[in-house]
Amino acid sequence: MKQGNQKIKYCLYARKSSESDERQAMSIDSQLKEMQEMATREDLDIVTIKRESYSAKNSGRRPVFMEIINEIKDGKYNGILTWAPDRLSRNAGDLGSLVDLMDNEKLTEIRTHSQKFRNNPNEKFLLMILCSQAKLENDNRAVNVKRGIRAKCERGWRPCMPPLGYINQAATADERHTVVDKERAPYMSKMFEMSANGKSGRHIKQWLIDNDVKTRKDKTISLSMVYNMLKNTFYYGEFEYPKESGNWYQGKHEPLVSKELFDEVQKQLKVPIKSKWGAKEFPFRQFLKCGRCGSTIVGEEKFKKLKSGKRKRHVYYHCSRQVDYDCDEPYVKEKDIVNGLSMICNKLISNTDSLEPGLRKSIDKFKKMAKIYNPDSRNDKLLNDYTKYALTNGTDFEKTRLVRNLSIKLVLKDKKIVQT
Repeated sequence: MKQGNQKIKYCLYARKSSESDERQAMSIDSQLKEMQEMATREDLDIVTIKRESYSAKNSGRRPVFMEIINEIKDGKYNGILTWAPDRLSRNAGDLGSLVDLMDNEKLTEIRTHSQKFRNNPNEKFLLMILCSQAKLENDNRAVNVKRGIRAKCERGWRPCMPPLGYINQAATADERHTVVDKERAPYMSKMFEMSANGKSGRHIKQWLIDNDVKTRKDKTISLSMVYNMLKNTFYYGEFEYPKESGNWYQGKHEPLVSKELFDEVQKQLKVPIKSKWGAKEFPFRQFLKCGRCGSTIVGEEKFKKLKSGKRKRHVYYHCSRQVDYDCDEPYVKEKDIVNGLSMICNKLISNTDSLEPGLRKSIDKFKKMAKIYNPDSRNDKLLNDYTKYALTNGTDFEKTRLVRNLSIKLVLKDKKIVQT
């Protein structure tokens, strides 16, 4: 049968775009109603109805549209009924798919409320012009939006939600300005002062919680949010937009802190360069827990300057306060932990068969050397002797390896080692 006499079966396609200039356009239900009335008047054969809400500006991103393309290729129908050409395509890729179906005589007709497009040069050309015009409108809209955003930034107003301590307030019918949130702003200013005076992020977070300072969505301010705010240049009057673009602007909003205070806070927040992996070893943090709150025990080193000009290293252990920020378990010196473990060295290892091969080899070597001088020494006593030796005179690696193989669980409570 020739194309001209071929019975056309239509897919009725309605799409509501999320693009700004179409927010007031016909709804999907209105499109369907109008096109179904037209189909009844003109006796059109509609075999399926498809509806979609995805934007047509990007190629291959609409699942329903791609389904239509595939069903036309399979011969389920050979016509499309839609409200306007721009409902089908606002990009070259999808437009090319439609024209290609016409060229291959798979798609006989595209019909809108006021036009018909068939497989002839003039009508295909008109279809391409109308869809290309829709694409041009999209492209121009993007350029205009970017230009408007850039102009707003140059006027000193950041075009997005401001950080905590500020709110957006309508200035004119078309523009919103950023003003100080009188309820939260004093706490933001105080937060910077606390950080400059050496208060930690956790301390500031707890202070905000104690003062019932919350986000706009009435949620607790997280620790990461505290640090993000302390690093936000918006608080002293400057902002970068877009982020990491290198485009900086002087804001017209009221600063909550001075540039000098902000710079002082950045010095406090600066993380020291980490030493080479493995250079710092805190062997007793691997297995100890806090006996008060259950947090892990972490190590920390301090240096004391001697009269000779040299520095002496001291290692302390303390609760990380991951479970309870207010945990008052005191600091303890590393030598006190060593003494505590040495006192219960006969309980630390119960079965040498389960030890790491490297540790077993070191213990066997120690026993062999010890029996040269005292052949009658018992194995259990020699095991205890090795444990004391590793704790008191061993390297950090030997200490770490030893505590990694201990048979019992221990906690640090009131500066003492306690078995759980």
